[in-house]
Amino acid sequence: MQFEFATANRVMFGPGAARQAGRLARDFGRRALVVTGRDAGRAQFLVDSLRQSGVAAVLFSVAGEPDIETVKHGLERATGENCELVVGCGGGSALDAGKAIAALLANPGDVLDYLEIIGGGKPLLEPSVPFIAIPTTAGTGSEVTRNAVLASPAHRVKASLRGASMLPKIALVDPELTYGLPPAITASTGLDALTQLIEPYVCSRAQPMTDALCAEGMRRAARSLLAAFEEGGNAGARQDMALASLFGGMALANAGLGAVHGFAGAIGGMFDAPHGAICAALLPHVMEANIRALRQRDSAGEALRRYDVVARIVTGKDGARADDGVDWVRQLSGAMRVAPLTAYGLTAGDAAEVIEKAAKASSMKANPIALAPAELAGILKCAGCG
Repeated sequence: MQFEFATANRVMFGPGAARQAGRLARDFGRRALVVTGRDAGRAQFLVDSLRQSGVAAVLFSVAGEPDIETVKHGLERATGENCELVVGCGGGSALDAGKAIAALLANPGDVLDYLEIIGGGKPLLEPSVPFIAIPTTAGTGSEVTRNAVLASPAHRVKASLRGASMLPKIALVDPELTYGLPPAITASTGLDALTQLIEPYVCSRAQPMTDALCAEGMRRAARSLLAAFEEGGNAGARQDMALASLFGGMALANAGLGAVHGFAGAIGGMFDAPHGAICAALLPHVMEANIRALRQRDSAGEALRRYDVVARIVTGKDGARADDGVDWVRQLSGAMRVAPLTAYGLTAGDAAEVIEKAAKASSMKANPIALAPAELAGILKCAGCG
């Protein structure tokens, strides 16, 4: 048995953890680029903490999911302001943008020189400048991953900037920051977190350390996601989901994902649709298609047994089988009013392009079984694209 596991240099979890940001950032420099989401006011606590510790905060707001131009603008601002470190505070978009800016501050050249698929794919030879990640949603796990997903409107696709040194120096995971999330964002980010626990557990690169994280994360998400959706101030549920997201990030970074994220990268590059919402719409249908294909072509394999384990964890029933897990996810998605893909503008005419792009995605390569084009088309149809 051989495997590798890497994560952020330091992870600090718990209510109030984010309030330590200023003290910790001071060890890395005196000028910080603070990358936030659309509402920079949500990071005022961070700005105050930094300034109280003698660290100047240079704000840079990311209005939506980051694209290449966003990162270029952030890089220009950080360079012009002589920033020595980057602090990302927000959802996955802010954290991914922050990670990309931190990497490119240390590595010369253009963003496209380093991007996978659509760019040069050059390695990031120099370590990123210090990056501190503070998630304000419970979904992406970006605070412990070694890549940043960037959209390229010109190519209508998303691609990753990736490197071992992109792992944050510190991840401050504070469940209190998620208390005010609206139900719709709780649903989409929470189902993204659940996806990032299920896919690494059943994928072709699963390994013992990520298995343990996925199993514990699935238990917490199963008992708490609906509660967090229905009761935003439920401290226990919010803590469970923050942990589930953290564990999912660790798992995907070290094992891999699957067809849900293979599709999500393609669809997110083509349409103005939130990543978590795409994953939420796809998850039960990808699970169902994978289970069907495994029964037809690999019924004695490990992956099918793992889907049985997933079902037992999420349903809490010892005798549950793979199909019961699909039904549970489908019912959960219905209870949280997950929209079909058509809500984001997808039509049957888009399916061929989506499938072509998804097939090239790195996530698709870790799916537990290779799915034929007809099977991929069936997933899209069931998810509302058809």
